[in-house]
Amino acid sequence: MTKIGEDVSKRLDVIPAQWRVLVTRRPKYICRHCSGPVVQAHAPEHVVPSGLPTEAAIAHVIVSKFGDHTPFYRQAEIYARQGIRLDRATLGNWSGRACFHLQPIADHMRHRLAMADRLFMDETTAPVLDPGRGQTKKGYF
Repeated sequence: MTKIGEDVSKRLDVIPAQWRVLVTRRPKYICRHCSGPVVQAHAPEHVVPSGLPTEAAIAHVIVSKFGDHTPFYRQAEIYARQGIRLDRATLGNWSGRACFHLQPIADHMRHRLAMADRLFMDETTAPVLDPGRGQTKKGYF
């Protein structure tokens, strides 16, 4: 088999406090002695089709948003300081796609919880924006 070219795809990945670009090289091969087809490995699946983020990058955005209560505009500012220019719409798109992929897990959990005789929960609070007053109020999970 003789290499006749390759396709290269790049994805954005995160290691806490360290962003990096993962490069995937997929060489193309063809046999010089026969008239066989061009052979190439399959491209890895992406959560965002033709997009940069890896699963770890999207998980980082979601955990920052819902776990650390960091809104998208603030995350965009943090990433810009690290040289990564992402706007709020992009971060929201990534979160929406992740929610789509996580929906079967949420449905399964809802089904299992509905079957339970009793449910126990605490009253965890978090500050949420109160648009009318321009301040924050206490929100419950």
